[in-house]
Amino acid sequence: MHGRLPGAGIGFVGLGSMGAALAGRLLYRNRVFGTNRTRSKAGALIERGLIWRDTPREVAAAADVVFSMVADDAALAAVSSGPDGILAGLRPGALYIEMSTVSPGASRELARRVGSAGATMVDAPVTGGVSAAESGRLAIMVGGTEAGFRAAEALLLRLGSTVTHVGGNGQGLLLDLALNLSTAAQLAAFHEGVMLAADGGVDPAVTARAMTEFAAGRAASGSPFCLDQARGAVSDVTLMRKGIRLALDTARASGRQLPVAAAADYALGAIDGGYSRDDGLGLREGAAQA
Repeated sequence: MHGRLPGAGIGFVGLGSMGAALAGRLLYRNRVFGTNRTRSKAGALIERGLIWRDTPREVAAAADVVFSMVADDAALAAVSSGPDGILAGLRPGALYIEMSTVSPGASRELARRVGSAGATMVDAPVTGGVSAAESGRLAIMVGGTEAGFRAAEALLLRLGSTVTHVGGNGQGLLLDLALNLSTAAQLAAFHEGVMLAADGGVDPAVTARAMTEFAAGRAASGSPFCLDQARGAVSDVTLMRKGIRLALDTARASGRQLPVAAAADYALGAIDGGYSRDDGLGLREGAAQA
């Protein structure tokens, strides 16, 4: 594997909110080739120097290192397979860094196909929202070989403040799903507690402060920001629920039940659709309207 030096060609497939933020950070000292289902979303990046390509295959053919960040398993299959997919253009010896939150099984199968093409793939899902992606403060969990991790590490450190090699292909995603499950359950319980007290006239800010000062609430110590709508969403309840569903599906495949995850999925599903983009605030407001 080669091409990790400044000036190397980098490809990026999937330029939605997260993908665009990541690709934007990679533009410095690199030629970045990119594509997206909707070209208009890449307009700002093209103005900054991103080199547009019409298909994922053309992006892969132009690059030594290829990234992808897409919505789900179906989208990953669409950009990676077929005559215009990443696999069709991937160079032997190239590195493929797949950053989507998808099922571990789908990621492992794609890694196998990448290996058959003479290239190396790591899965590198992230924790953090768009603002963290823009400022390089993401936590990134990497699954793949030690050599693959080492080849990807320098670039990933430009995208995240923490980059951790978890294990083999798919295991970065497993850890990502585990963290998402825990966070969703904690936030749902945190905001149900806030609303329980609010129904009795207790100021939500007072409750939030009290909950985070006690041992039982320390896991939710990042949650008070959710009470301040002006600060905006840091995450996305819709994406959080997607992660819960992936965790449930993965557990079912191995015969394991996740009753807390199922309850968190139910709680997230009860949120009014109008709040689905408002992170924990949506949980709080949704609970108030239930």
